[in-house]
Amino acid sequence: MQGFAGLMWLLSVALILFSGFALVDAAMRREDAYRAADKKTKPFWLIVLGLAFVVNLIFNILSFLPIIGLIATIVYMVDVRPAIRSLPGGGRPRRGGGSSSDGPYGPYNGGR
Repeated sequence: MQGFAGLMWLLSVALILFSGFALVDAAMRREDAYRAADKKTKPFWLIVLGLAFVVNLIFNILSFLPIIGLIATIVYMVDVRPAIRSLPGGGRPRRGGGSSSDGPYGPYNGGR
């Protein structure tokens, strides 16, 4: 029975790490990337993944709530994250806050 308890503990830790990674990844993506990929909104995914993370921390792996959280995390990782990453810039915030057409000395206007 101790081996089974150890396995359940490892699965529980793996679920916590998996949902935590998904939550951090969702938080680091730009808000407009979610709309551009047509995948709900950033606050929606932050709430869903945050709930999944908290549920995985609180409840036992044999309960049905962590399984629902796992499904939500898998949906984010398999469907939403690849769609956002395929966008130009990968959905990551730009450094410096400038436009993608900005050069080192200001905006590039195509020689106009």
